[in-house]
Amino acid sequence: MLCDNILSFFEHVRFEGALPEGIAMMNPYAESAEVRALCQLFYSKFYNDNAPRHLILGINPGRLGAGATGIPFTDTKRLQTECGIVVPGQVTHEPSSVFMYEMIRSFGGPEVFYKSFYISSICPLGFIRQKGRSVVNYNYYDDPALESCVREFILENIRTQIQLAGRADVCFCLGTGKNYKYLLKINEKHQFFSSVIPLEHPRYIMQYKLKAKEQYLRDYVSKLSSVL
Repeated sequence: MLCDNILSFFEHVRFEGALPEGIAMMNPYAESAEVRALCQLFYSKFYNDNAPRHLILGINPGRLGAGATGIPFTDTKRLQTECGIVVPGQVTHEPSSVFMYEMIRSFGGPEVFYKSFYISSICPLGFIRQKGRSVVNYNYYDDPALESCVREFILENIRTQIQLAGRADVCFCLGTGKNYKYLLKINEKHQFFSSVIPLEHPRYIMQYKLKAKEQYLRDYVSKLSSVL
């Protein structure tokens, strides 16, 4: 079953290299038994079959979404209210997750959406950096030295995630800027996908384009529906 393959991927995904000073890897699947349990519930519920899915690739996991649940663009609030999976203890709220689940509702709900799509990230593990007294999310492309360190890891895991999803005709990229440009560049060299379709990143929409949210929701549903 696809859910077993996804859970096995999470169990084994590791980065063994060195990172630039001040940047740390975030691997919620290795660091938290609760995250592993939530992933087991989620993927068993929505991916308990062998049907192929279209890949949707974000940047890398953030602390309050996949960092807390193991599920991309799914904070603990949405995991409970939208997916029906009870999360004990920690409560997280991620604006990107709010947008994604509004879109998923417009698409027909999680059961319908996840039958056709598998959301992951160009880099399946996240990064954090100390900023004063705070710990902040960091992106693989924020530092050329970081990108260089994780480049082979990224390429290896894109190949693995294509195998998981079961199709490579069209990939949707979350982010129309640096993430999209990076995916286009490596796709041109390695021919992972026949085409890459950009979608504006949910975080950017919620932070800078909130008044146009409905327009972006329609754009997502239209582009995603076009491949079905």
